[in-house]
Amino acid sequence: MPNMSVSLRNVPDTQAAMGWAGGHTVIIDRAEGRAGGMGLGFNGGQMIALAIGGCFCNDLRYMAETMGISIDTIAVDVTITLAGSPLLVTGAEMVVRVEGQGDVAELIRRAAADSTVGNSVQRGFPVTVTQA
Repeated sequence: MPNMSVSLRNVPDTQAAMGWAGGHTVIIDRAEGRAGGMGLGFNGGQMIALAIGGCFCNDLRYMAETMGISIDTIAVDVTITLAGSPLLVTGAEMVVRVEGQGDVAELIRRAAADSTVGNSVQRGFPVTVTQA
């Protein structure tokens, strides 16, 4: 069973965090003025929406290769709904536009059925927290 790991550490002189995997980095922060946030990066909700949409963009490319479809452009917009206390994501809507040659509707359907992040979020998974 494959594993993937990321690491996060605070960014010196800020209250933001930098996350990385391999040579790729991202800054995670709160909105400016909220709990010490400086608006330096994405917040957690935005990261969830980016994970859903970003994974789907990759899934479209994987599936297009499998189906022999050529993609010219991809546009994906993700909106998450939050509610409750603690605040939870209660839903996500993804609007997808693909331009290319071939059965684009079938491509989108099959990519959605095969999406790692989309399927993981829909099915849920445990998150454990341990102190180091």
